[in-house]
Amino acid sequence: MTVSLLGATEIRRLAAELDVTPTKKLGQNFVVDANTVRKIVQAADVQAGERVVEIGPGLGSLTLAILETGASVTAVEIDHRLVERLPQTAAERGVPDGALTVVDADAMRVTELPGDPTVLVANLPYNVSVPVLLHFLETFPHLQRGVVMVQAEVAERLAAKPGSKIYGAPSVKAAWYGPWRLTGNVSRQVFWPVPNVDSLLVGFHRDPEPRGDEIERRRTFEIVDAAFNQRRKMLRQALSGIFGSSAEASAVLEAAGVTPTARGEDLTVDDYHRIARVRQDG
Repeated sequence: MTVSLLGATEIRRLAAELDVTPTKKLGQNFVVDANTVRKIVQAADVQAGERVVEIGPGLGSLTLAILETGASVTAVEIDHRLVERLPQTAAERGVPDGALTVVDADAMRVTELPGDPTVLVANLPYNVSVPVLLHFLETFPHLQRGVVMVQAEVAERLAAKPGSKIYGAPSVKAAWYGPWRLTGNVSRQVFWPVPNVDSLLVGFHRDPEPRGDEIERRRTFEIVDAAFNQRRKMLRQALSGIFGSSAEASAVLEAAGVTPTARGEDLTVDDYHRIARVRQDG
């Protein structure tokens, strides 16, 4: 059975049927171009038989492109109207029974995913993209790789390397789980409504072994937040609130092999992890 994708006309018809109007509040911009959703799926290297989780499937354009590969999809959607309509849309477009599971939930609060998906694919709302990604990576260790479409600025930050002006707390926290890379450009014209920002595809692969346990992750992220909350300050000053004084911070940094006069954007995720371990051992 062949899965047929949605075009601009069908998407607008579905939206009218459900009385759904894309809103800036929810960061909704529906993709109305079949070539673009296929491009996202190809960038994620989705294979037949894989289980994919999609965050915010909306009217289903990207969902159908994933299902077209022969993969199965667990879709997490917060809008009850879309939750109820999506299975019907899938059936009408040739999706076999059992290939799609829709979870009616807020992606920021979901803690269980049917089928333990290993691939994440999504067109993420601009206003929640980083928190949602970090929540999924933290909560679902079986996610091994993924590609998401986000605001260009967000994608660049997620993939940024130490030493760049856009390298920040999201860059380090994302790198905790594995490497990130930019995987493609997306035209504004493929969205309805057309957004006033550019979008990029960004992908990740989870490291084969966890970098550290949950306690180490939390301590590392606390240090990352402190470092970038005062990113213009030297680390010995930026971290003085955590360690009690600049002198104590300097001692911890030196024990971790980090120069106390460095700044937050100079450090890799491994550097931050070492600081957290020294703090723990101390």
